[in-house]
Amino acid sequence: MQSLEQKLTLYHGSSVVVENPMIMQSPRTLDFGEGFYTTTNKQQAQIFAQKVFNRKKTGAATVSIYEMDFETAARELRVLRFNQPDENWLNYVMQNRNGVYSGQVYDIVFGPVANDDVYVTIGAFEAGILTIEQAIAGLKVKKLYDQLVLKSAVSLLWLKYLGNF
Repeated sequence: MQSLEQKLTLYHGSSVVVENPMIMQSPRTLDFGEGFYTTTNKQQAQIFAQKVFNRKKTGAATVSIYEMDFETAARELRVLRFNQPDENWLNYVMQNRNGVYSGQVYDIVFGPVANDDVYVTIGAFEAGILTIEQAIAGLKVKKLYDQLVLKSAVSLLWLKYLGNF
């Protein structure tokens, strides 16, 4: 994962250009809950943009690009960071995906996102087939990307739109 002690270039994959991000209600439960999802990984954003376009069948696969002075923002905002997929990360993801998270409210959450095949491991854990230790061990052998989720209106103010492709 990219160091957060610098200005970050962030990418958001969608089927539309997003110059002015918003936090919208989602019918889906996501890894880090509601928020505006970005990544430091350009390829990951491109893949997600294609998935969104394929699902919606409108617009075009589009990646919006932003810059964020994370170091300064982190001094003023409530930030939760997961450096690796561990028990705390798995519990946070599971609670959000099940719509039952009721812990501390954060402005930004940063950490691993699982690619599609990792959800099989998470599903097996949810079903009680794997222990938490087995699930974490399984996640560590898969390729994980990162996600930086802006969860509050004030956190969105730290994004500077740079363009799209």
